[in-house]
Amino acid sequence: MKIVVLVKEVPDTYGDRKLNLETGLADRAASESVLDEIGERSLEVALSHADKNPGTEVVVLSMAPESAAATVRKGLAMGAASAVQIVDEELLGADMGLTAEVLAAALQKIGFDLVIAGNQSTDGSGGMIASMVAELLDVPAATSLNSVEITDAAVSGERATDGGTAEVTAQLPAVISITERLPDARFPNFKGIMAAKKKPFETMSLADLAIDPHDADASRSIVIAISEKPPRAAGVKIVDEGDAGEKLAEFLIENRLV
Repeated sequence: MKIVVLVKEVPDTYGDRKLNLETGLADRAASESVLDEIGERSLEVALSHADKNPGTEVVVLSMAPESAAATVRKGLAMGAASAVQIVDEELLGADMGLTAEVLAAALQKIGFDLVIAGNQSTDGSGGMIASMVAELLDVPAATSLNSVEITDAAVSGERATDGGTAEVTAQLPAVISITERLPDARFPNFKGIMAAKKKPFETMSLADLAIDPHDADASRSIVIAISEKPPRAAGVKIVDEGDAGEKLAEFLIENRLV
């Protein structure tokens, strides 16, 4: 079985996060970049299955700038057999549509039985990449799973719903996304870090995937304006002079809060 895990480099959640007001993009120089935690948990699901099932191949796949190679390589140190990184300057500021298109094309090229992703990244928080990739690949998707069970023919798990929980199953090949209910990822040990330096690490470009990021027929999202959040203004103070209740009601009605 070949399991491909989608991982992403993101700004550290413990650092400052800022948008560049000229480009509308995240200022990644404002904080340290790390492998997204939900991606690490996704990789842990794949590696745990591989530990119990010899012959399982685990591949990490990421669309990231060239500078993210060391971060992606952490997946190899954790235990993945190989890594594929899609690098192209034309992908700077790519929206979810282009991102899903690129990832789907790469998955078709490298092959897969199961694709595992996080339910949403900690930077963009789009939460739709797994579903969009599955749609482009024309395979079933089981998203936001709180538990995962993988067999040779299918993948299943539990998903939370408004009324309780639901058990979902998808026949392979398939795409799934997992939540933070899954276990924490393992830490790379010294042996794994040294072994990662010798593992296959392939780099692809848009030309390799035959994708035109400026395709006029493709749907794309763009930022047309951005501004800094205004400073917090002083709140409205109501002094009770016997009519505080009326003033409060008027304020709520005026601001459409009731």
